Amino acid sequence: MFTTALALNEKTEQGDLPLDLFAAIENLKKELNAVILAHYYQEPDIQDIADFIGDSLQLAKAAAHTNADVIVFAGVHFMAETAKILNPDKMVLLPDLNAGCSLADSCPKEAFAAFKAAHPNHLVVSYINCSAEIKAMSDIICTSSNAVKIVQQIPKDQPIIFAPDRNLGRYVMEKTGRDLVLWEGSCVVHETFSEKKIVQLKIAHPEAEAIAHPECETSVLRHASFIGSTAALLKYCQQSSSQEFIVATEPGIIHQMQKQAPDKRFIPAPPLNNCACNECPFMRLNTLEKLYYVMKNRSPEIILPENIRRAALRPIQRMLEMSL
Repeated sequence: MFTTALALNEKTEQGDLPLDLFAAIENLKKELNAVILAHYYQEPDIQDIADFIGDSLQLAKAAAHTNADVIVFAGVHFMAETAKILNPDKMVLLPDLNAGCSLADSCPKEAFAAFKAAHPNHLVVSYINCSAEIKAMSDIICTSSNAVKIVQQIPKDQPIIFAPDRNLGRYVMEKTGRDLVLWEGSCVVHETFSEKKIVQLKIAHPEAEAIAHPECETSVLRHASFIGSTAALLKYCQQSSSQEFIVATEPGIIHQMQKQAPDKRFIPAPPLNNCACNECPFMRLNTLEKLYYVMKNRSPEIILPENIRRAALRPIQRMLEMSL
């Protein structure tokens, strides 16, 4: 994670909150000519005030095409970095710098550089859930929405490293028939779902469809009638004739599912333990209050070294070109 305009241990001057946070944020948005981008895993209030809500691919495209002067990214650090990579001349703000990603953290730059060196002549396809430094070492970036499509476009005789998510990599291998060299990273949220509890839920709700994100483990995916990115899961629920769904991904998406299909029931897949482990602790660090303060103080701002930004831009551009 790179140094930003505000050190992690530095505190901004905050003061009293306005009575109407929604109105105050709207005023700041006009004052800054800002756009608020939010991931589906954010809390409902942030989703409701955002100008654009999406998964990683949708948010990358939105960041690439915005005319705003300031991008306020309600998500995690690698997402805000991606927005800065695509918009070097814009201010990119992140409500909480500690909003990281267990998957990105599982792939440190020194270890990955050694892994890449041990596999010469391999093309590196990296999941967007990685740091700017890993992106800079990659040939093509992908998301859960387009990973299969991108790998299918690569010549079959070209060996591929797939990083950092091993579960998504295994899913891509199954769908494409390709033999990928996998980096052994994973998402703490998507690895926490209990196969046993999902089976018990399916017995208790025999009419419910189980749907899952491909970052989940194979043992969970085999019980799903549909597997896809957060955006794909949302679309599927709208189009399916089923009235009940067991949702194996971060439960923040259920807010949008319920808004778009209010007559249907959505049951969050339970974690292994009796905890809220199916909620991303990093996504939940962002709050409406922090969103207000980051716009008010214009800080913390995402800053990237230009050599890293330029190197990371090329594989992102390749992804966008291959996703048309």
